Amino acid sequence: LLKERCMTLPRSSIDPTYRIYLALIQYPILKGRIRATMRRELFSRGIISPREFEEMVLEHAILSQAREGIENPFGEEQSHIWEQRLSTVRGHLTDLFFANNLSYELFEELTTKILIPRGVIEDNGIELLNPEMMPQDMLFEQAIAIKNLPEDIYKQYRTRLQEIKGILTRNLISDQLAYLTIAKEWIKLEDLITINDHRIGSGRIGGKSAGMILAQRILMEQGDQDIHDHVTIPESFYLASDIFYSFMSHNKLTKWSSQKYKSEEEIRNEYPQILTEFTSGEFPSNIIDELQELVQNFPKTPLIVRSSSLLEDNFGMSFAGKYDSFFLPNQGTDEENLTEIQLAIAKVYASALTPDALLYRQSKNLQEYDERIAILIQPVSGDKHGKHFFPHGAGVAFSRNLFRWSPVIKKEDGFIRLVWGLGTRAVDRVGNDYPRLVALSHPLLHTHANPKHIVNYSQKFIDAIDLENNEIVSIPVEDALDKKLPYLRYVAQTYQDGYLSSIRSNLENTNAQIVITFEELLKRTAFADRMKRILQVLETNYQRPVDLEFTLDIKNPRTLNPEVHITILQCRPQSELIEQKSTLPKNLPNKQIIFKTQGVVPEGTVENINYIVYVSPKNYYALPTQEDRFKLGHIIGKINKKLKRENFICIGPGRWGTVNTDLGVRIGYSDIYHTKALIEVSGKGMGVTPEPSFGTHFFQDLMEAQIYPLAINLDDQSTIYQEKLLEETTNKLIEIVPEYEKFEKT
Repeated sequence: LLKERCMTLPRSSIDPTYRIYLALIQYPILKGRIRATMRRELFSRGIISPREFEEMVLEHAILSQAREGIENPFGEEQSHIWEQRLSTVRGHLTDLFFANNLSYELFEELTTKILIPRGVIEDNGIELLNPEMMPQDMLFEQAIAIKNLPEDIYKQYRTRLQEIKGILTRNLISDQLAYLTIAKEWIKLEDLITINDHRIGSGRIGGKSAGMILAQRILMEQGDQDIHDHVTIPESFYLASDIFYSFMSHNKLTKWSSQKYKSEEEIRNEYPQILTEFTSGEFPSNIIDELQELVQNFPKTPLIVRSSSLLEDNFGMSFAGKYDSFFLPNQGTDEENLTEIQLAIAKVYASALTPDALLYRQSKNLQEYDERIAILIQPVSGDKHGKHFFPHGAGVAFSRNLFRWSPVIKKEDGFIRLVWGLGTRAVDRVGNDYPRLVALSHPLLHTHANPKHIVNYSQKFIDAIDLENNEIVSIPVEDALDKKLPYLRYVAQTYQDGYLSSIRSNLENTNAQIVITFEELLKRTAFADRMKRILQVLETNYQRPVDLEFTLDIKNPRTLNPEVHITILQCRPQSELIEQKSTLPKNLPNKQIIFKTQGVVPEGTVENINYIVYVSPKNYYALPTQEDRFKLGHIIGKINKKLKRENFICIGPGRWGTVNTDLGVRIGYSDIYHTKALIEVSGKGMGVTPEPSFGTHFFQDLMEAQIYPLAINLDDQSTIYQEKLLEETTNKLIEIVPEYEKFEKT
């Protein structure tokens, strides 16, 4: 009957009936009078007669009784309850008829006529309701109305606009007090409108998105013209945080929401099943429709689906690398691309329940915090190189340089880990690869002076998107190189006869080795100086050191002075180790020193060390299978848990935290977060020299947990290392984890 009597009109993003309902909630006493005025308007315009309307009210009131189990409408319900039922149905039908036949603007006019005499709405149309109680669309409408007022009237409502912006920032972006304290000075109404226009679903857009948006606004307001002209963020779309719970509820996954309270063993054992169930899940139809529209309207360029949880990139807890992100080639049909983006989102959601993420939360006492995952969807920065797609450069930059390999380097000028291709090799310890490390106070200063060493510790592989095979690949640098590449001279140098040389001519006829150094980028462009100024502006206005992830694009590379465009992908407070002034004993005999290293180390003291978790290099590399090496990482995690109330340090071969077990011990944050120091031993056949981990997600974890990272290079003549003492000291492994007796000698 309702469908027959009510006109069907095009719907806005908010259902008009619901919009009126939300508005009337604000007037609990006056809503009866407002609805009576709405009905008079309906009757006077002939949309429905009073008699027809009341007949419909009666009919639907009786139908509602039947739905609630009342079989005798007049005998089973007391008169005052019946009147309440009639009044409720009459109100809802009023809203429905009005919304589907008359405009919301007319509703506002009728409401204003009632409210102005009572002082609720002023003559200029500004409602003086509590903005904390106003629906979001009404907040936006009022904010825009205030912003458009004449200057002399605007002054009266400036503080109200500020209040509305604060509420919208809290509801759309972040409710973290440290973030809001800074954001209130910078976030503008147009930023909030853009976020709302690019948002799918309800809830916040999460910490990663919040940091990126805040960084851009600070740079646009406080940066110089050079920064304005050459720095941007990618167009971004947000799957808001409430969809995370909708997805779990829709697929009966809420049974896993208590994982954060379970034991470490349960968390580890159950995650494979969680991942299976999440990736088998389906999205509600309304979300699929919005994602489909996004896929259809997006150019066929690669995308990245990134986590942006409510706590991520927060002050004092970065969650660096704890949640997954996925590159999507986006080269299939619309249907195939839609399937891929849904699968990627489901995998990101599942990553909220990984052992590393949940144990990180436990270590930070964050179990009670509502940690929903929002999703950030962006185009991948870069361009096509044959069948591959990747940016000209990418990396992570820090406003404070904690890795100073020369006394001339200034800590306050910042530091960059720079790679060619996708930025994954800058933020993770991947394979046997090395990024270019750049001290922004002296950008041309290498970590090694010898050209041979510069070549050895340069980037050997590049991460890229294979457009033909629709997949992410890691390929040798020489396979990705095109000797005709216009910007090659800014990314690479040639190495021949013991010398590194800048590229000055066509390379097609040379047999020289091509080495990724970014030497000419740092020497001949404004990139390093620009990045230093960007970091300084952000640190000043964040009121603390920051780090950011970025890509770069070399414009007009054939000119003498090419421009470098920087795209900021992420910005957050930089994790720092609390350094302490320490005094070393003088004139200690060598036999009383377990190890001594001259490498770059933070300054501090770890006292009363009771245990050393020592991985014997020769026995580690003698393990017969890859599975045994993986198992060793798991054992260290068990020991970490058992020794949580003890002071202990870890010493092992090669790189801690690498994904390649040939290069070191594969462990995650959850395996070592109780240790006081993490010491890497290399040289003399013990594995490659550890790449300085500063700037990686793994290093962020060490800084937050106040774990000292140290490196011992046995090829350095000044190094002292009592291997025999470590090998022969009493082994307590069986006492601590007796089930792993097999690994006692390892």
